[in-house]
Amino acid sequence: MRIGIPSETKTLEGRVALIPAAAADLVRRGHEVFIQSGAGEKSGFSDEAYAKVGVKLVPDAAALYEAGELIVKVKEPVAGDLALLKKHHLLFCYLHLAAEPELTKRLLEIGLTGVAFESVEENGGLPLLLPMSVIAGRIATQIGTTLLHRPQGGKGKLLGGMASTPRGKVVVLGAGAAGGNAAALAAAAGANVVVFDKRHDRLAEMMAMGPNVTALYAYESSVAEEVATADLVVGAVLIPSAKAPRVVTEAMVKTMEKGSVLVDISIDQGGCFETSRPTTWKEPTYDVHGVTHFCVTNMPGAVPQTSSVAISAAILPYVQRLAAGNEWRQFEPLRGGINVENGELVHPALKGMI
Repeated sequence: MRIGIPSETKTLEGRVALIPAAAADLVRRGHEVFIQSGAGEKSGFSDEAYAKVGVKLVPDAAALYEAGELIVKVKEPVAGDLALLKKHHLLFCYLHLAAEPELTKRLLEIGLTGVAFESVEENGGLPLLLPMSVIAGRIATQIGTTLLHRPQGGKGKLLGGMASTPRGKVVVLGAGAAGGNAAALAAAAGANVVVFDKRHDRLAEMMAMGPNVTALYAYESSVAEEVATADLVVGAVLIPSAKAPRVVTEAMVKTMEKGSVLVDISIDQGGCFETSRPTTWKEPTYDVHGVTHFCVTNMPGAVPQTSSVAISAAILPYVQRLAAGNEWRQFEPLRGGINVENGELVHPALKGMI
């Protein structure tokens, strides 16, 4: 199989899908691996590191997409990628189509087969979403802590407080990998943390983090009550492959103290705050009713050295299967991960969106 690894073109995205060690494994298995020159540099991997393990360097995106059959990248394709993708390509990356109707239409027009990282389910989990969810959760708390600083437009509160001062309050919506990691970091910093979910086992795990963590069932009235007094709210609600539900309404945002912060990790799937809209690392925040919103759609892209190593380790076994021939279609996690094929929406969660 000819495998192509393009440079990521989303704004300030620094990740690369496969690091040299992973690419070397594919070369040893007899595959031809191509990488666009410079694709790994922001993650700390030089062209020379790829060349040393037998990866073939190509000068630009056009040459990369021409050379590759299986295209392995991190984020969903944008305009430049879409102009180069063809019907014969097998695309393997994050797609998040539930929140991207225009992208969905373009992929359907192209007619390629697209397998989405976030739709691959195995043993009841989402193994290709997990590592980036962990990173996004930690970044959410780090960013939220900084945005509370007065020079950043925040209310000027130290999240963990100190002797003689109140602790800050963090509300986390969703107790999965992203929400759990956001909560853990906030709790470790000394904040009072309230985590909402509807799964008793996840609530029990959150409660066990420490005496400064409260875990509650996500009744709408309870969410509204806790959000009103929060300094930082982290949205980490996920329905696999589907559009995220709006859990925090604009009316709830209006009740928050000015200078408070909302961080929406769910923005990839449309966002779980009614006031959310996608932003980039170039212009990451905006203000609604005096509350700072951070809704960057590629949060882990800010730490590409960590993120690239993590995502590469997660996807390599699945890339190996995809590259081995059509037998991958008999492997339920990958077959179930198909979002689009031959001009049709395949995944059940996406049916009817176009």
